[in-house]
Amino acid sequence: MNRISEDVGKVRMYVGPAVMYTINMLVLFSVAIYKMVQIDIKLTLYTLIPFPLLSISIFVLSKIIHKRSTIVQEYLSKLTTFGQEVFSGINVIKSYTIEMQTAEDFDGLANESKEKNINLFKAQALFFPLMVLLIGMSNLIVIYVGGMQYINGLISIGTIAEFMMYVNMLTWPVAIVGWVTSTIQQAEASQKRINEFLEYTPEIISGDLAPNENIGDIVLNHVSLRYDDTNIEALKNINLHIEKGQTVAILGKTGSGKSSLLNLIARIYDPTAGAISIDNTPLKELDIYALRKKIGFVSQDPFLFSDSIANNISFGIEGARQEQIELAAKNAAIHENINSFKEKYGTVLGERGITVSGGQKQRISIARAIIKDPEILLLDDCLSAIDTETEAIILNNLKRISTNKTTIIVSHRISSAKHADKIIVLDQGQIVANGTHQSLIKETGYYSELFQQQLLEKE
Repeated sequence: MNRISEDVGKVRMYVGPAVMYTINMLVLFSVAIYKMVQIDIKLTLYTLIPFPLLSISIFVLSKIIHKRSTIVQEYLSKLTTFGQEVFSGINVIKSYTIEMQTAEDFDGLANESKEKNINLFKAQALFFPLMVLLIGMSNLIVIYVGGMQYINGLISIGTIAEFMMYVNMLTWPVAIVGWVTSTIQQAEASQKRINEFLEYTPEIISGDLAPNENIGDIVLNHVSLRYDDTNIEALKNINLHIEKGQTVAILGKTGSGKSSLLNLIARIYDPTAGAISIDNTPLKELDIYALRKKIGFVSQDPFLFSDSIANNISFGIEGARQEQIELAAKNAAIHENINSFKEKYGTVLGERGITVSGGQKQRISIARAIIKDPEILLLDDCLSAIDTETEAIILNNLKRISTNKTTIIVSHRISSAKHADKIIVLDQGQIVANGTHQSLIKETGYYSELFQQQLLEKE
């Protein structure tokens, strides 16, 4: 956010006022020097003696300002990030009663930022006095050298006055050199920060092939996935065929690789080994935008925008009718809840949907996926905050509306998985069981143990 606002502002100051003042300075400087040379070349050369010193000073100070400007902008980013995280996580901060500690941390960061800003402004503050000093030196040289020439009868008193006028005419262009140089250095530092993400090459490169009109046959062939940042191998040598129109449930312990499998199918990540294909076309060759339009994805941590419920449900569907929105909400078993709100579908949610419960967030997200009428529906443990009765209603609705659509449900509940055409059990990134509900409860293993445990809890 800091790069988008502050850094772009710094570059704008360079492209606008800095360029204008630079042109102004060059034109005025050229005309004044030309006129001075015409009048008296010797006096002109004496007058320009301080200017090499000016150039060297500007060069040295520019390097210092550039370095310090970069540091100041980085600290401004840190402050922005810290502030945003504090406001987003205010409930956690209050529940752990660490408001004072958080305020102290912010004070420390703000003071560090203040010191970096002071260091920058110290360098910038040298510019204007230095310019005035050098112009003053030029005036003294004009008075002394011109005075000596006048005494010797070489020039008139009017020539000295004229030179004094030209030298003082150059005061503003020379003084603005400092501001322009400072602005250019800040803009250069900011442009580098902007370029870091403008020139960033995404790891996921879209293919060119358009997917079939009705896609859904998914094949994972010896697929493995290792996360670079943690070096964790989330999936190991997965071989899986999901036929078009099938409903597949994926179960497993926390960290077994369930969400990673869905992320690979949606091409949030690319596998580190093996290949994934949809309808016999490698996933990497498909147009990623066209592919994702055919996928409805509900993550385990649903994100809602600070907008109306209607706009959150119809997100990504241009010109969605109210009937469509309400039908999707009914299928996600959230319609009655929404109608109980004062503004109904016009209710504006708080940041990240903070004004509704976890179960309501999940159901609004499910409605958002359903309204797309996707060919492939990916549900990543999105029924965890919903009671079993509501879960059963949603699953029955999904079964009805997902006919001929490929549905993959990640869950920790047997109730979400038992009616699936195929159930996959993952453990430490590997498929350890594969079958239907009836076949898996007869086998000894994680699924049958989970079934017995949840059966006892229900009783």
